Amino acid sequence: MTGADLPETNAHDPKHRRVAARRLVRAELIYLVVLVCFAGIAIPAHYFAYFGWDLRIEQGLQSVANPVLTAIMWAISLPGNFATPYVITAVAVAAFWLTGFRSESVGLLVSAGGSGAINKLLKFAVGRPRPVDTLVQILPSDRSGLSFPSGHVAFYVCFFGFLFFVVFALFPRGSWLRRVFLIATALPVFTVALSRVYLGAHWPSDTLAAYLWSSVWLAFALHLYRRWKRNATFHRTSVPPPTPDQKTT
Repeated sequence: MTGADLPETNAHDPKHRRVAARRLVRAELIYLVVLVCFAGIAIPAHYFAYFGWDLRIEQGLQSVANPVLTAIMWAISLPGNFATPYVITAVAVAAFWLTGFRSESVGLLVSAGGSGAINKLLKFAVGRPRPVDTLVQILPSDRSGLSFPSGHVAFYVCFFGFLFFVVFALFPRGSWLRRVFLIATALPVFTVALSRVYLGAHWPSDTLAAYLWSSVWLAFALHLYRRWKRNATFHRTSVPPPTPDQKTT
């Protein structure tokens, strides 16, 4: 598959509809299980500033701290620090829109922008404080506000995860550029939690919870994106109006 075209399917085919219905049921069950797991962490986190396994993991990870590793971990966290998420999201959304990838533009805005708003609400609802320097090392990083769930992790999942899917779907299969971009968008997602815990900005449970809920939001945003892409929702102005003959038929 190359270019900006996604595969088309016949939605009116009974076999296709049965397969789609089964996939929807499986997806809904997976999402439900994930959200139940998230609730299983979020509810206790409302009452406990940290869990025993949080402290053990974080202290163990920080026991190997050194200046080089600290610099690497800080660099990994950089795209999520301060106002950077707003800037890079706005730039990416504008770039997609101006280059004609309008479904990608709106999809990324929903995925990354929506995740930020939801994560703030979850932080307020749970109200867990950040790790303190009497328990762990607090290394230089952006650690403003509340701790649960991790805003960095949620942003990375919904921003870089969305870009990963777009690259996977639109770039030519087997091309070296596709491989490079897939690695470049996957690595931040898999390393950001390690970075946040190492820097003392979050407890491990903060990052795990963020992975859980944000993966469901990313899946929802991708579902909307694929529907918009298939129906050319944001490209209707480029479709020529029907001719008089077409109107009468």
